[in-house]
Amino acid sequence: MKRERIQRPKGTKDIFGKEVEIWEYIERRAREIFKLYGYKEIRTPIFEATELFERGVGEETDVVKKEMYTFLDRGGRSVTLRPENTAPVVRAVIENRLYEKPPLRFFYIGPMFRYDRPQKGRYRQFHQIGVEILGEDEPSTDAEVIETAYRFLLSLPIKDFKILINSIGCRNCRPNYLSILKMEAEKIRDRLCEDCNEKIERNILRIFDCKNKRCIEESKSLPKINDYLCNECKSHFEEVLRTLEIIEIPYEIEGRLVRGLDYYTKTTFEIVPLSAEGSQSSILGGGRYDNLSEDLGGPPLSGIGFALGVERTASLLKDLSLPEDETIMIIPLSKDDRREAFSLAKELRGNRIPAILDPKIRNIKTSLSWANKAGIKKVIIIGERERERGTVIFKDMVSGEQREIKREEILNCLQR
Repeated sequence: MKRERIQRPKGTKDIFGKEVEIWEYIERRAREIFKLYGYKEIRTPIFEATELFERGVGEETDVVKKEMYTFLDRGGRSVTLRPENTAPVVRAVIENRLYEKPPLRFFYIGPMFRYDRPQKGRYRQFHQIGVEILGEDEPSTDAEVIETAYRFLLSLPIKDFKILINSIGCRNCRPNYLSILKMEAEKIRDRLCEDCNEKIERNILRIFDCKNKRCIEESKSLPKINDYLCNECKSHFEEVLRTLEIIEIPYEIEGRLVRGLDYYTKTTFEIVPLSAEGSQSSILGGGRYDNLSEDLGGPPLSGIGFALGVERTASLLKDLSLPEDETIMIIPLSKDDRREAFSLAKELRGNRIPAILDPKIRNIKTSLSWANKAGIKKVIIIGERERERGTVIFKDMVSGEQREIKREEILNCLQR
């Protein structure tokens, strides 16, 4: 009886072929750029205690209320697949007392999980590359983090994008703004979606996160937080903008930019490609979170960081020209030729030249056809005559040219 085929879970994606090479390219560039700014890699668990995200991200956020993969383990403990990685990084800094050895500059690369509606560029298992700085509260640090993101995207290269920036104040000035915002939102309640009506009651700032087109238009009439910042937040934001101008990083102020997580304070920012449209256009976002460490039971530690969506970034690089695969295929024409083929493959690999063997002994025409189908550009053929003469046949699959080369010269030939 034929069994039913098992398919990948909804909202996930298999990554292979050229797309894997693009992902590797993005990750390689990230490591290169981040290390220039003094970041060290950190790797946190894929699942954490649920309370970490409830206290860190915010119980009234859509992420916590609607999107987390939460379950009880066999010990009856509530655990959650990480929906983001800032709270886990801060948890790791506190738990391992990393704050005793500054500077605290970390980057990460890995999968995140949110039970969201799958759509173009958004998956239930998605991947992020991000940076976090803790213990540095100067406005210049905000500007440097934005510069890091800017240089990273330019290195990929992604050039047609804009940086949106805002300040959402602090816990001193935000309450007054939120009460005014709620009062004004009540006036347009009947023109907002059901979800926004709920947000008016439980978390009014999240009204700016709504992706409903009508709600977006209606919310444009609401007061912006920029006009209600305390002197400290206003001064901080002005200095961030001044520093960005000094280091020649272009930006646009977007008063509706509040981000979707409750831990943000003061500076928030996003990077949006100019060619993209719609609610899922942002490929990178971040901001400052000066209270998160204390909210998680740690010492006072200011923080700022950003995360980039790998899937969305890779989609912008689908036409990227990558180096051709230089793998050599070695074709032994008989079982007696296999020993020499294995010896040659070992020598090539030992000199950092990728090599594979034809998995089967077959006629040369079939082997060359298999190599061509596999995208192999160069093959080495070893037969009885070649073994007796101490040579190999080197064939360029693109030009069709082939020549006989002495066995001891093949390495130098390939390296040239």
